[in-house]
Formats: sequence, structure tokens, C-alpha cells
Amino acid sequence: MTAFVDTNVLVRHLTGNPPAQAARATRHLRRAETLLLPDLILAEVAYVLESYYEVARGQVAEALRAILAFRAIRVVDAALLQRAVEVYEVHRLDLADAYLVACAERTGVGAIASFDRSIDRVGTVRREEPA
Repeated sequence: MTAFVDTNVLVRHLTGNPPAQAARATRHLRRAETLLLPDLILAEVAYVLESYYEVARGQVAEALRAILAFRAIRVVDAALLQRAVEVYEVHRLDLADAYLVACAERTGVGAIASFDRSIDRVGTVRREEPA
């Protein structure tokens, strides 16, 4: 069976909290044939782990990579998401900005219209500040 997977299933599995739901989530992830993971859900997992559980950036990146490595998980562009996680971890951008960087790199556009100066830390894209 194919299904989309929600943030709460992934977070329960990763955190073990609450224990009963975590056990069910882990069992489901192991048994599932195909779980479709929208990019937005991966970003939400990062946000929940950072904000609610106060997980360190390196551990969040490791958790995101683990999610992408699940046998049943399917995404539209795994390489793009892996790059976004790399930018998130190495350049210390939030995952949404890291995703924009990865998209700008992948498409060859190379520019991002943004007021967020943290994007300047990544040398592979150019930030254009709206005037």
C-alpha cells in the first residue's frame, strides 16, 4: 500500500515520545511498502525537532538523513533534499532557506531574492536584496 506520511509519525519515531505512539510509528515505518514524503513535511520535522524538542542542528541533520534513507520513503528529488540538509547543517541556515539554496543551485538560476543575509554564507548562490 502507498500512503503519504505525516510529520507526527516521523517525529514520534525519532523522539520515542509518547512511547505508545512511537512504537506504533516505528512499526509502521518498518512495515510500510511505500511512504510518500513531501518536501514540506521534511522541513516541518526539522522545525519540530529544533523548536519543541530543542535538538541540536547536527542531530537534526542526522535525523533528516535517516528519514531519507528509510527503505519505504519516496521523495520527488532525493539529491535536492540531501543538498538542502547539507546546507542547513554546514552553513547554519534554516531548512527553508537551505532548500531555496539547493533549488537555486539545481536549476542553475543561482539567485535568491531575499532580505535574509544568512544566505550570503553560501558561496554557490547570489542573494538579491529587493530594492
